[in-house]
Order: sequence, then C-alpha cells, then structure tokens
Amino acid sequence: MHVARLALHDFRSYTEVDVEMGAGPIAFVGANGQGKTNLVEAVDYLARLDSHRVSSDTPLVRAGTERAIVRAEVVRQDRSALIEVEINPGRSNRARVNRSELPRVRELLGTVRTVLFSPEDLALVKGDPSDRRRFLDDHLLMQSVRQAGVKADYERTLRQRNTLLKSARGRQVDLSTLEIWDERLATLGGEITARRLVVLDEIAPHLEKRHAGVAASAAETRRQVTASYVAKTGVLHADHPRDLEGCRDLLLRSIQERRRDELDRGVSLVGPHRDDVELRIGELPAKGYASHGESWSLALALRLASFDHLRAPDQGADDPILILDDVFAELDTGRRDHLASMAEHVEQVLVTAAVAGDVPPGLRGRRFRVADGAVLDD
Repeated sequence: MHVARLALHDFRSYTEVDVEMGAGPIAFVGANGQGKTNLVEAVDYLARLDSHRVSSDTPLVRAGTERAIVRAEVVRQDRSALIEVEINPGRSNRARVNRSELPRVRELLGTVRTVLFSPEDLALVKGDPSDRRRFLDDHLLMQSVRQAGVKADYERTLRQRNTLLKSARGRQVDLSTLEIWDERLATLGGEITARRLVVLDEIAPHLEKRHAGVAASAAETRRQVTASYVAKTGVLHADHPRDLEGCRDLLLRSIQERRRDELDRGVSLVGPHRDDVELRIGELPAKGYASHGESWSLALALRLASFDHLRAPDQGADDPILILDDVFAELDTGRRDHLASMAEHVEQVLVTAAVAGDVPPGLRGRRFRVADGAVLDD
C-alpha cells in the first residue's frame, strides 16, 4: 500500500498543496514549524479519522476557514482509489471514495492503514494508561473496521450510564434501569477487552524480537520485555479469559461488585476505559524505572511490533504505510540503524526530518523540501 498523491486544502498550515509521491521512501525535510508533520498527519488521519497530535478536529482546519480537505490517491494491490475526507469542526465530516460520497465517514476506515512512530510515543512507556489503551485500540482499528463501531457504541453507552449514576447520587434509584445499562456496557466492554487481550498475545513475540534488535546494550537485550493487560476487574493478562462471553461475564460481575462505589461516586469504575497495559523490562515495571534510552527502545519496539503484526500473512496482503515523524534525531546510532534497515523493505515509508543528514542513507529515496507553506522536490 502507498499514497501516490496527496492534496490538502486548508489543512493545518496549508492553503493548498499537491504532492506527487509514489512507493518507496519519501522524506520531507525542513526547519521546525514549516509543516512537515502536517503532511504525514494528514495521511495518518485518513487511516484513523483522528489525529495523533490533538484530541479534536478543530486545530486541523486552517485558522480563519471553516473546513479542511484531505485528498489522496491510494494504491493497494495494484488498484488505485481516490479517497477524500472533508473535515467540518462542529458538524459532521464527510468522506468520498472515487468521488462517490459514503453514507457515513466511518465507512472510509480500512482503506488506508498506517503505523506512526513519533517523539510523543515516549508516552507509551512514561505516560498515562490512556496512552497505552490508545495504542491497542489504534492497532485493532488497523486490523478491523468493526472495532471503530464497537468502541463508539461503548463510549456512548458509558456516557449514558455515567449520566444515570451521577443523577442517582444520594437518591433512591430504579436499579432495573441501571441493570440494563450494566448489560450493555459489559457486552460491548467484554468484546473490546477480549480483542485487546488477543492482540496483545499476538504482538508479544514481535515485541520481544524487535526489542532485542533496538536495545542499545547486551545487558538490555538479555532482559525480557513483557506487556501484560491489567484489568480493573482485578484479573491480570495471563489469567484473564480471552473469549467474548468470558470477558463479558467477568466484567458484569465486577460491575455488580462495585455497585455501591459507583453509586457513591457517580461514575463507572470498571471497564476497558479504566484498564492499562503494564510494560516490564526484566523484573521491573518500565514506567518509573526505565532510563530515557530504555524507554525509547521499548516505545520503538512496540511500534515495530505493531507493524510486524499488521503485515503478517494472516492480517492482510499488503504493508501498512510506515510513518517516522521526526524520530531519527532522537535515536542513537544503533537504534537508528535498526529502524532504517527494517524500513528499507517497506512498500512506503514517510519520513520527516529537520535536516537532511538525519535521514539514514537507506531511506534517502525521493526527498521534498518544506518551507514557507510550499513542498518542493529537492
């Protein structure tokens, strides 16, 4: 899979830009603040209908304008498709494929698959549980578009249930109404939890292999890296059921056990929205114990493991697009060389860098200079 052409209208800093790209490594080089990341962010947005940098669509639309358009010609298995997203903050977004409008923008998901590695990925190791949950959910979205619908339904159910719990604080409530929402939350939450657990199991061997490749020292390489799902049901990764029914039943029991606490606090305390992934290097949790370099190794290994899993024969017939956003300047020589050698064999790699020297020789394919709102062949 690759993007053959990318066109933006009023997206971020760009009034209009149209870039002919193609397969192979593509490097966008320019000083900070010139719009390099905006280009790869637009490609990633087509895959996830979400930004890796901001939590809402509003900053994606150029200041003073009402909408932004991201348009791309995408080649997949030798077939080309023109896809387009119209971003309308405060209103419904719109999507088109080959100029035919889709009934729902969510139907565009699955047309483009990406794996993006950026300096913000240190949060996978050092950040909040929400960062690690998002990593799993983004990966699942690249696997199956169904995940988007299940997650949206879960979040809607969670909001409605929280509203009911909040209104019930300090008052008598009809528990039969709450039980209906319990069932709904457990059914949707059980599916999300089961899928997260299964994909974490499947990623594990890729994670161990990639970490051995990017680790900076022999001592770091010898320590086993593990990723364990930590559920608010009190059950850890190894013992948690993997089937949908088992996850649903366990979640429902946990909800019932926490009923009094939830009524007192007016919020849902159990479910995949509260879970975490515990990363360990050797015997110690990475968060709080890993050095800066070790954290980089683990974050990079996680992204590469995600990419390896998505390109496996049973996951799809083509490579996702690999996006490396301003990361080479942050990596030492060993980690840089491992990432570059792996990326050389990917159908399309999009790289951003402040200076050309940061781009490893193996990824110096087509290069664009980005400056003053323009993207020029270099």
